[in-house]
Amino acid sequence: MNGDLGLLTNLSISLVLALVLGLITQKLRLSPIVGYLLAGIVIGPQTPGFVGDIKIASELAEIGVILLMFGVGLHFDIKDLLAVKRIALPGAIGQILIATMVGLLVSWIAGMGTVTGIIIGFSVSVASTVVVVRVLMDNDILHSTQGHIAVGWLIVQDIFTVLVLVVMPALADAVNEQPSVDQNIFFSLGSAVVKVISLGLIVVVGGRRVIPWLLRQVARTRSRELFTLTILAIALAIATGSAVLFGVSMALGAFLAGMVVGQTEMSHQAAADALPMRDAFAVLFFVSVGMLFDPQVILNRPGMLLAMLAIVLLANPIVAFVITWTMRYSFRTALTVAIALSQIGEFSFLLADEAMKTKLMPVEGQSLLVACAILTIAINPILFLGIVPFEKWLRSKPWLWRKLNERAEASGAELNKATHVALLGMEQSNESPESAVIIGYGPVGQTACRILREFGVRPVVIDLNLDTVKGLSESGKFGVYGDATRPDILEAAGIRKAKYLLVTVPEVLVRTVVILTAKDLNPELRVFARARYIQERAWLEEVGATGVVTEEAETALGLAVLLLREMHADEDRIEKEIRKIQEELHPRAESASEDTLPLGGSARGRGG
Repeated sequence: MNGDLGLLTNLSISLVLALVLGLITQKLRLSPIVGYLLAGIVIGPQTPGFVGDIKIASELAEIGVILLMFGVGLHFDIKDLLAVKRIALPGAIGQILIATMVGLLVSWIAGMGTVTGIIIGFSVSVASTVVVVRVLMDNDILHSTQGHIAVGWLIVQDIFTVLVLVVMPALADAVNEQPSVDQNIFFSLGSAVVKVISLGLIVVVGGRRVIPWLLRQVARTRSRELFTLTILAIALAIATGSAVLFGVSMALGAFLAGMVVGQTEMSHQAAADALPMRDAFAVLFFVSVGMLFDPQVILNRPGMLLAMLAIVLLANPIVAFVITWTMRYSFRTALTVAIALSQIGEFSFLLADEAMKTKLMPVEGQSLLVACAILTIAINPILFLGIVPFEKWLRSKPWLWRKLNERAEASGAELNKATHVALLGMEQSNESPESAVIIGYGPVGQTACRILREFGVRPVVIDLNLDTVKGLSESGKFGVYGDATRPDILEAAGIRKAKYLLVTVPEVLVRTVVILTAKDLNPELRVFARARYIQERAWLEEVGATGVVTEEAETALGLAVLLLREMHADEDRIEKEIRKIQEELHPRAESASEDTLPLGGSARGRGG
């Protein structure tokens, strides 16, 4: 559409249609990404009715790509990767290599060429960060062992995606030059490496001096508008400058800019300001991808689509499961990670988009990826719903369940035996009259361990992360590997002699089973648990919890204290208001609030 209102018309129709279809898919418990892609298909040239301007959509989508990669860099934390490096690095690399080789083989059979096959193979190996995080949150396992492994796996995939985006223009230059192709490839790749290193040094080294200083100056103005504008200007300027001055992908420049901003003290505010912009333009990115979808490709190449679906829904999960399982993680962890990775999304589209710009992949390749993404994103939540029933069925076959978990338990059994012997020795020598069992060693569990040790209470941690338990043992602390819902694991941690049990895991079902099992083994046990919602409190107290910390209530209390101090209220008034809020949030809390932890704090104590 040409005219003064062309941009506004396209933008309005794209966003309204994305909103409607996004709401519908959300109500169907699917990812809104499916709705955004469908919106693009509806206004695309291959369907009747209004046809959007692909050129305008593509230009707006560029901003979406920049902000998506800026967000990835902003939240990139090497510590998250190092925490699960033993499984995430070999797992992600192995899965990417196998999926790429299978994709290449399928493309050869379909006659789509070697380079196209490599790109399609790599694209179907990269899961959607948005979808994975959303599904993990919906199932309340984002902060569990399974969630940490899946997120670490995604970080490695993201790094590889950035590397591929970097070399793609150089590869295109080499492939499109017919004479002495091999020399061109090496020269182009070498040139790309030099450009990337130069860009990295300027942005990361120079940016660490300039960007934090600039953000501090803007923050001192106390202008929210200026701060938001600064974040947007940094992302767009560095991304565009990377492409214009260094000839590399704008996605790489945006990623590096996000990394630099993410290391500043204003990173949380930057994330809060960038998130709405990223989400809005990301919608336009998905809409533009949908506009390029040609349904005819499915009719022309149904075998290729089925093969790609098989890679995403079968090959990727099987490889992820086998790698995780052979690394001696539990069957439940391996299965959860495998299913979490059984879909593709935004990074696959980024790769396809760059490949089309550099003429390394035909349009039909992107149409196949869009169809594959829509189907796998829609199927993924359904697969997650089947984890618990499938596990229950396996547990009904004890011999099979033991076989599937024996690798993880064999490695953990050695650690557990050493821990049990050490605990028995300490009990016999009466070195520590009181002990506590802590379920989970995330930030909450780590804080609890530190405080308990300071007050002379011996903490014993139960965790499903074998690396965590090994680390505890190597540092002279007590850790037990295994599923805390099992009586033998609780007994190995000394639950019968323990005075306290702290349940810090986020899953509601796990908390309930752990408390019931532990109270059966030690009826005198004092149990303190975390919960996400206030309505969970009554249930946990009914099953045996002495005190419950609810994230909803603690947030309300924390904000109230901040507000009262801002109003210059005295400490007596603050304490009075805290009691009033406690009574409003849980009227039956008085009895629980009298129960105290060994350090003298209330059961309400700060959770996280």
